[in-house]
Amino acid sequence: MLRLLSPLIVFLLFSLGNSGCDPTQPATAENNPVSKDTLQEAYNVALLIMDGVYNTELTAPYDIFQHTIFREGIKPMRVFTVANTTEVITTFEGMRILPDYNYLKDDVPPIDILVVPSAEHHLDTDLEDEIMLEFVHKTAENAQFVTSHCDGAFVLAKAGILDGYASTTFPSDINTYRQMFPQLEVHKDVLFVHDGKFITSAGGAKSFEAALYLCEYLYGKEIAESLAQGLVIDWDLATIPHLVVDSDL
Repeated sequence: MLRLLSPLIVFLLFSLGNSGCDPTQPATAENNPVSKDTLQEAYNVALLIMDGVYNTELTAPYDIFQHTIFREGIKPMRVFTVANTTEVITTFEGMRILPDYNYLKDDVPPIDILVVPSAEHHLDTDLEDEIMLEFVHKTAENAQFVTSHCDGAFVLAKAGILDGYASTTFPSDINTYRQMFPQLEVHKDVLFVHDGKFITSAGGAKSFEAALYLCEYLYGKEIAESLAQGLVIDWDLATIPHLVVDSDL
């Protein structure tokens, strides 16, 4: 009986047996069309994490983007986490994560896509972390896309990179967002906003939609639908409340 096994053994059994519930491309090494050489040509996608990060805003984009390595004929995404430490990060819900890179001292790969999930203190003390904000600001200068989920938009705004761009955030924090950053063009009643290189989303479970949108933007409708199908998500961009200010979609 599984409940008699140690948590570590249960985790290992689960990891070995779980290859992702994608019926179109099983996530096994044998069926993985992406070699190490191919991954060198991938988009480098960094998820910025810190204590108190919310599980959904982290795992939703991670799931969507990581599954691109199981799709043939596209430039996939190499997904990794960055933090101001390589010690354990504890999410708001209690999940413990070891960051892949410490942006304070590690040689972090060039970041093509920066993802800022929401965290518990994105409306207060995190906005006082000048080093973290400078990392976001500098990364955004060279990144092809910068995305946020839920209150991650507060970090982007505080870093000074959303001035002149439309954005959104967690629905119940829209008023706080407007009050804190009165210079911004803020939209409500949409799940995500795409303006220039910035994609900001309402977050929560709808973080999946914002991530799928970026995949449709980069890879086309067929790939996005395949990724959604593999994760059992209903996906039709035409039915998603969103605002696109500057893109081809």
